[in-house]
Amino acid sequence: MGLSVLDGVALAFFSAAWVAYYLMVEKTPTGRRSLNMVMNAHRHGWMQQMLARDNRIMDANINSSLQNGTAFFASTSLIAVGGVLTLLRSTDDVMNFFADMPFGLATTRAAWEIKVLGLAVIFVYAFYKFAWSYRLFNYAAILLGAVPPVGYSDQHETEAAVERAGLMNVVAGLHFNRGQRAFFFALAYLGWFISAYVFMASTAACLFVMWRRQFASDALAALENSHE
Repeated sequence: MGLSVLDGVALAFFSAAWVAYYLMVEKTPTGRRSLNMVMNAHRHGWMQQMLARDNRIMDANINSSLQNGTAFFASTSLIAVGGVLTLLRSTDDVMNFFADMPFGLATTRAAWEIKVLGLAVIFVYAFYKFAWSYRLFNYAAILLGAVPPVGYSDQHETEAAVERAGLMNVVAGLHFNRGQRAFFFALAYLGWFISAYVFMASTAACLFVMWRRQFASDALAALENSHE
């Protein structure tokens, strides 16, 4: 026997929350006021400031630190995938453990395996996002190096090079944020191993935390106050 109706409802709620958050942050006018979007403006501002510097070692180091961060998360994603798959080797023990928890509900082997594989899919998705972000930051470093030096005669070409470097940095950050979003939702997904009710509650809590981080955090307040 596979998933119950309640499990299906919880999974649908989880999927809808993920899609709704993605649309709100990336596809709606409201998302333009998010922390990510505000930082994207600063990424472009960074490229403009870089243009005025003869020595751009600092800019290369900043880009390298961003790239290294994505490498860390990509490797962490692979470790998480390996850890999740090992759960399939000890299904009986783990099922008994969760069944003994205060809010745990009995589950079948098929349902357990579906849940584990679903968690693996989330971490695989995160890995691809972080790995692609790593590659894009590599492209951003190349575009940064291709920006003409101070005093270059063709202003139009210089502005185009700065715009390309800034946009590539924004896209790299976009995919990094999507990978990190998958990590947050993976934490919410863990609630499903206890019960469908906990799954829905953890999803709602995760959604609130991420919304607050993007639209009502002290980090966003710091950026907004800097313009006053």
